[in-house]
Amino acid sequence: FALEHAIRSIEFFNEYFDTPYPLPKSDHVAVPDFSSGAMENWGLITYRESALLADPVTTTIADKQYIATVISHELSHQWFGNLVTMKWWDNLWLNESFANMMEYLAVDAIHPEWHVWTDFCNHEGALAFGRDAIDGVQPVQTAVHHPDEISTLFDGAIVYAKGGRLLYMLMHWLGEAAFRAGLQAYFATHAYGNAEGDDLWRALSQASGRDVAALMNHWIRTPGYPAVTASLSGSQLVLEQQRFFIGPHAADDTTWQIPLHSSSPAIPALLTTQRTVVERSLDEPVLLNHGNVSHFITQYDNALLECLLGQVRRGELSVVDRSLLLTQQLLLARSGRVSSASLLTLLDAYRNETDEHVWSVMSSVVAHLKLFVEPHSAAEQALRQFVGQLAQQSYDRLGWSTCPGEPENDTKLRSTIIAHMLYSEQPAVIAEAQQRYAAGGLLALDSELRSLIASSVVRHSQQPQRLIDELLAHYRATASSDLRQDIASAVTSTRDAASIRKLLALMMDTETVRTQDTVFWFVYLLRNRDARDATWQWLQDNWPWIEQHFGSDKSFDYFPRYAGNILASRQQLGEYQRFFTPLRNEPALTRVIDMGITDITARVELIERDGPAVVAVLTKV
Repeated sequence: FALEHAIRSIEFFNEYFDTPYPLPKSDHVAVPDFSSGAMENWGLITYRESALLADPVTTTIADKQYIATVISHELSHQWFGNLVTMKWWDNLWLNESFANMMEYLAVDAIHPEWHVWTDFCNHEGALAFGRDAIDGVQPVQTAVHHPDEISTLFDGAIVYAKGGRLLYMLMHWLGEAAFRAGLQAYFATHAYGNAEGDDLWRALSQASGRDVAALMNHWIRTPGYPAVTASLSGSQLVLEQQRFFIGPHAADDTTWQIPLHSSSPAIPALLTTQRTVVERSLDEPVLLNHGNVSHFITQYDNALLECLLGQVRRGELSVVDRSLLLTQQLLLARSGRVSSASLLTLLDAYRNETDEHVWSVMSSVVAHLKLFVEPHSAAEQALRQFVGQLAQQSYDRLGWSTCPGEPENDTKLRSTIIAHMLYSEQPAVIAEAQQRYAAGGLLALDSELRSLIASSVVRHSQQPQRLIDELLAHYRATASSDLRQDIASAVTSTRDAASIRKLLALMMDTETVRTQDTVFWFVYLLRNRDARDATWQWLQDNWPWIEQHFGSDKSFDYFPRYAGNILASRQQLGEYQRFFTPLRNEPALTRVIDMGITDITARVELIERDGPAVVAVLTKV
């Protein structure tokens, strides 16, 4: 699979860039201990095993898609990065933002049945929107003053995801033909040399006849993004833009040039001012950012939102637009612009949803709602019941077994739906997972459902340590990175305090858990509410060990970053501040720590602000 995809990717880029791959061969090597996902060495690309090795029988569809995007990402670097190299690190986006977008362009050409642009809009959009809304975030193009700052540039949400989205926005603004012609001219001019952003803008401007720098320099060099408020006033539509924040922030009056991509010809193509008023037909629906091709979100007034939800119920919006509406409302709830309780009504409008891409965003909304319910409370039970009702229709249709020839959408959706049904804790669903595990053990399970089934069995086991030991024996024996990841996800799902303590100790056993995988184990345990306090304490107690093993690696900042993404109590906020503030002087950690404090503060304030309303609505469901 990987070899064939690599060949087809090179063929695609040869044609798209009109600049042939210049080397006689391209080697792709999986390395057992490798901290990055992959590295684009010219002619010899190295990967961690999970990013290259695919078993034709057991590798899931999602994992094949991941492998394909990583291969295409690294191969695009043979042009963006190797053939033409950035002049200095502030233009890192010329490498990574382009590779982020080009990986999807190539995979879509090779596997159009995967609809990876929808994944791009959902996954990269959610990643960028969430991070880019935190005050203190870096812009895509960031000045570098000290060598230790270089590792901090590799923020996957910004220089990869946001940068990729901005280039996707630019491609749509110029048209793909002009965009492609500009890239071809760029490579012809700068091959075997160094370049900076203005060189690319110049080539694209000459190819398109548009002033690309006038639009893009502000987007690339400015942190954050706008929220456009759309409201009705009689026959007029009022559009206003303002920088969007989640959490504490300083005042900011930044104004962007925003490609609006609206559903109405009456609405201007670009919003260039803070406010504009548009005359419209009263019965004309309003949809901004159609196709999710621009880096902004929209807050619709109640009338416009209800109109869009009616379109959702009637199946009149595209998959991407249905997903974006969910993403926007989730972000607005996180910021406090709307109540999180409104998300329950929003999800109800999606009750008949059958697309796995949309369900992935619905899952993010459900995860957000889980913040507000205490474990084992009546509110948690009500949320579990609500989620089960939401997933029941798809569960009845899909069942547990793959049907020969079924659409890949159904195969991927099945695992999402079963995850929600397991969360609902319906006895029949839990029993089905236990029976499937008991029938043949771990290795006999369908790989699409293996992690879910094993995790459920661990969580509900009466003898968790014995079961975890059994799974860890498989972990130590297998050469399959996919199986190891599924086992790690399963064992870290335990509710048993003694088992959690043993797993935390196991993370420092490098004979069992490779150093490259420690962060995954850490995140899995931190996301487990039964293990969160112990895992956070483990980080504080074992920071010298973390510094020793990760201090010189670009993954060093993952520990404060993920803790900042997940911790959610006022006590944990205080502990995070006390522990990490003395470490702010390390250039590799300064920005991550500051943003972590802002992120946890926003989450704590959100729970205190919206919690009572969410619980009140849940008790009436």
